Amino acid sequence: MKQASGALLSAINLDRNSRRSISVQLYMALRDIILSGGLRTGERLPATRTLARETGVSRTTVIDAIDRLAAEGMVVSRVGAGTYVSETLEHQRTPAPANIDEPPKDDAPRLSGIVTAREHDYARRTWLPHEARAFVTALPALDAFPMAHWARLSARHLRGERGAVMGYGQPKGLEALRRAIATHLGAMKGIKCNAEQIFITCGAQHAFSLIGRLFLNPGSKVWMENPGASGARNALVSEGAEMVPVDVDSEGLVVSDGLAKAPGFRLAFVTPSHQQPLGHVMSLQRRFELLKAAEASEALIIEDDYDGEFYYGNVAQPALYGTDTQGRVLYVGTFSKSLFPSLRLGFILVPERMIAAFDRMFQLWASVPSTATQAIVADFMDEGHFATHIRMMRRLYKARYEALMEAGRSLPGSIRLHETIGGFHTHADLAPGIDEHTAVAQAAEKGVVLAPLSRYCLSPISQSGLVLGFGTAAPEDIRRGMKVLCGLPALS
Repeated sequence: MKQASGALLSAINLDRNSRRSISVQLYMALRDIILSGGLRTGERLPATRTLARETGVSRTTVIDAIDRLAAEGMVVSRVGAGTYVSETLEHQRTPAPANIDEPPKDDAPRLSGIVTAREHDYARRTWLPHEARAFVTALPALDAFPMAHWARLSARHLRGERGAVMGYGQPKGLEALRRAIATHLGAMKGIKCNAEQIFITCGAQHAFSLIGRLFLNPGSKVWMENPGASGARNALVSEGAEMVPVDVDSEGLVVSDGLAKAPGFRLAFVTPSHQQPLGHVMSLQRRFELLKAAEASEALIIEDDYDGEFYYGNVAQPALYGTDTQGRVLYVGTFSKSLFPSLRLGFILVPERMIAAFDRMFQLWASVPSTATQAIVADFMDEGHFATHIRMMRRLYKARYEALMEAGRSLPGSIRLHETIGGFHTHADLAPGIDEHTAVAQAAEKGVVLAPLSRYCLSPISQSGLVLGFGTAAPEDIRRGMKVLCGLPALS
């Protein structure tokens, strides 16, 4: 073949069964050859007719691929002379493979000082299954969600005025949703607040991260329940917090332990209505102790009410926010448990004295979820679907909880299942000498998901145990799961 016809490109292979179009495959193949040095700077590509014949495609397909390369600046066309590899790629080549006899170089990106120095503080989290099975935690009963109502509301907004659902939206979140949340908190928790105190976030972890970014300096001490919520812990570590593990007992966070370890704390993280993962309710006395300690240290408190809608008595557990008279509690809620996790929708209720600070943050850099999503949730709440759904889910979770406790009566003496007052998980203590990780692994082999209690611990605790979710599993699946636990060699 004459040199005038351009380089030979025999390495191009096109898969006609691929989902990618032939034109895209050809463009990507030529691009890879150019970047890897298979075609030198200034070298001519074959004529479009020649390349079409050699690759077995139409000339139109070849022209489309060449035009893509030209648009990226990788090739230049010269009238009457052909198409050539751009001179600008001289210093952009993919490096040649290193000598196999040389030790490989570490090409990992250089991470921030916070991430590098605090790597040991991050909780190692396991991606949870998204199908109904025993005993998956943190996942609500998706099969019971009223999808028909949700679809109708979604269609209404997506067919509406485009600017209302496709623009950037209000910095602190859609006003209609903030009003609906304020009304809900007043009715469910007796919290007196208004829409201006509500800030919409992309889930609870986003809320924790924003709070940390606004109030923490590198090395600021944060009291963290031990065991406690691993997601919140990771969010605050990422903002430079020095986590202080504080013991938890049947009354909640042990304030005296926190004062002994870090009297000058800047922030405390608690789950007072339903401790994560032990399920205890913080006593009134302990709440007053925590508020007093925060006032003395000029500290703030994050109250995470992650599943507060679901309780098995007649009245919801009171919010710590409602007891605070000094404006030190930041109340964080999420729709991941009450609706579904992929919404990535949460909120922060802030004291009135903090509204201006949060307004500035949300105007400057914080981002909120899709306006359309917020509008759908607002209508879902305003039209009464949310309240109806919560009532139904309380009954459903209570029935599944009762099935769990009933089936748990047959468990061996090496495992003791604890009662809970709400939510859709509980925990079990293991007898001394039983390894929780072995039990988790043995259960997984039989299709049952368990979480070791140590997963939630910032520092080791003396008690080993398991965390069992029951929200996403039907009673018959719960009973089958309990039979598996009864037969585990690690628990016998």
